Amino acid sequence: SKEPEVKILSLSIVSPGRPDIILPIPFVTKPKTCLFTLKEGSRFRLKFTFNVSNNIVSGLKYVNTVWKTGIRVDNTKLMLGTFSPQKEPYTFELEEETTPSGLFARGSYAVRTKFVDDDDKVYLDVSYHFEIQKNWGSRP
Repeated sequence: SKEPEVKILSLSIVSPGRPDIILPIPFVTKPKTCLFTLKEGSRFRLKFTFNVSNNIVSGLKYVNTVWKTGIRVDNTKLMLGTFSPQKEPYTFELEEETTPSGLFARGSYAVRTKFVDDDDKVYLDVSYHFEIQKNWGSRP
């Protein structure tokens, strides 16, 4: 039987009253360049869209690790579920979160995001940087 194909189409940061920050896949990042800036103490949720083709993918997981100055500050593993092939992309939204605030929360964060299935097949593995600042960034 055919191997399932999962193609992550986009990752978005959705924040109330703000335009969505859409990170197209694949995205090219220059080392140490921040992809986006979030305001401290602001609410946001992550949204991603993906396609499944060829076969059913079982146990698709979202794994996200965040570091600040070399210290791991967040490690999220979320079971998304089992998905059948279909023409229309799937959309998945995570629970709303609030960015940390205060002097120590501000600065640059390094992130590694992976999508893997039950067979440990990796469909996306990307690393990037973002910033938390006092105010929203002017760049997208």
